[in-house]
Amino acid sequence: MILAVDIGNTTVSFGVLRGKRVIQVYATDIRGSQTRLCLEFKKILGRIKKKFPNMDRAILCSVVPEVLNACEKAISQHLKIETMVIGRDVKVPMKNNYRNPRQVGQDRLVCAYAAKCFYGQPAIVIDFGTATTFDVISRRGSYEGGIIVSGIRLSVESLFQKTALLPKISTIKGPRTLIGKDTQESILSGIFFGYGTMCCGLIEQIARKIKGKPKVVVTGGYTQLMNRFISKKNTKVDKDLVFKGMGLLAKKLISL
Repeated sequence: MILAVDIGNTTVSFGVLRGKRVIQVYATDIRGSQTRLCLEFKKILGRIKKKFPNMDRAILCSVVPEVLNACEKAISQHLKIETMVIGRDVKVPMKNNYRNPRQVGQDRLVCAYAAKCFYGQPAIVIDFGTATTFDVISRRGSYEGGIIVSGIRLSVESLFQKTALLPKISTIKGPRTLIGKDTQESILSGIFFGYGTMCCGLIEQIARKIKGKPKVVVTGGYTQLMNRFISKKNTKVDKDLVFKGMGLLAKKLISL
């Protein structure tokens, strides 16, 4: 069994994999003190150790270096298993055509690699996370680059923080109608129908640019909420894409 840890800008998620299947996911918010975060790691890793005592190793993907260090130490202390870090110990085996390849987040590369392996190429990965990202895999299977847009929660929070009269939206959920009948409904409609329309338009433009019919793979924290606002044609929903990609890389390393 493999523990795949995805360290993002707002959340650390622990995915337990048996073969290619993700069987359990635990998550915690990274905001707050380092002490609180270490206690959360201890609590989650304790649950994992109790429920899955036969964990072989851990593979980590991170965009937050200081949290990566704390997480590595916690895994070593509480699970006593080997850890591998993508980008440091494991390279994503995919040609990277970014102008400066080091600028691409490892999570984006992992998702692109997983989409290529599981769904084929060309492909577009849309990740609804802290940022909404579009990553493009060419017909030859190379990583071509992508698009980065402010994420759903960031957009909602910025409306509240930067305007005098708009309310804070405590629960982000899909709107009931396109035309909102109060301010909260209007904001939610703007977010979800707006992002959905943007996604459909960008998919069409990217498809013309790469001269193909790409598979569209949708993932990230807001996947289920956004799913009904984007075209279903040639679209796959895979909320565990990053974990599956990490699992593939861990198995590849084990077999060497």
